[in-house]
Amino acid sequence: MTNKPQNRHIISGYLFAIAATALWSGNFIIARGLNESIPPISLAFWRWVVAVVVFLPFALKPLIAEWDILKAHIPYLSITSVLGITVFNTLIYLAGHTTTAINLSLISITFPIFIVILSRIFFGELITINKGIGIIIVAAGVIVLITKGTLSTLLHITFAIGDVWMLLAAIIFAIYSILLKRKPEQLSIWALQLSTFILGLIFLFPFFVWEYVTAPPVEFDAKTVSSILYVGIFASLSAFVLWNKAIVAVGPSKAGMIYYTLPLFSGLLAYLFLREAISIIHFYSALLIVSGILTANYEKRGHVPV
Repeated sequence: MTNKPQNRHIISGYLFAIAATALWSGNFIIARGLNESIPPISLAFWRWVVAVVVFLPFALKPLIAEWDILKAHIPYLSITSVLGITVFNTLIYLAGHTTTAINLSLISITFPIFIVILSRIFFGELITINKGIGIIIVAAGVIVLITKGTLSTLLHITFAIGDVWMLLAAIIFAIYSILLKRKPEQLSIWALQLSTFILGLIFLFPFFVWEYVTAPPVEFDAKTVSSILYVGIFASLSAFVLWNKAIVAVGPSKAGMIYYTLPLFSGLLAYLFLREAISIIHFYSALLIVSGILTANYEKRGHVPV
């Protein structure tokens, strides 16, 4: 009898993780679905405007209380904001112009491997046999994906440029994740998140102005507005809250395993809403990428940042 509340707590944790992952998967659908409706920088800019406005009532009090700590760590916060807010999601939306939503999601989950590689380069962390094998398997999965199973295309470089942008985004997110692990201990996650949202939006603003001047005007129809509200509210604040609840309930490692199901949600949504075909190549690529990540993380449990 005493185990029932604990079991319900664990089940709730997994459900929170699944819900957060499903919400994040919608970000890739919108990146692809709005590729002709709104330019990538504008989509990223309005996403973070909505996210800041919605997040403000929840995190304003910690932000004010920790103002002195924030000022003392402006360089750290600035770099983190540029990478995680200004650049990362903008690259996703840029990639969405030339590659599929399922490709975006599959390549996005490779970031733990880049964390392993970068940690070795900059912090001297050892790469175990499991990590080495995992990196090779993940690399094979990405190559299968971007070449559509025909390795000879590497000789002619015919894969979509969007796949390259998404791969760059995954590397940047890995750097961002390493920085998050080294956040100042006195700084709460709420103050950190809101401050990086605001700073990232400030850094993005000059590029938004440039795009506004040079690109055709955006028509804010019902589809565009609802999509911006979705990525600003559900793929940002809601997913963030759900993911943190999942971390508390089941821990970062088990929640992280749920995150790797993201391509399944993206593939289903892409099929339903964008009519994107799901081929056997996607299956083999997903199998290799997820297997590689599980192999690389077998000895050392990791955390999937939000």
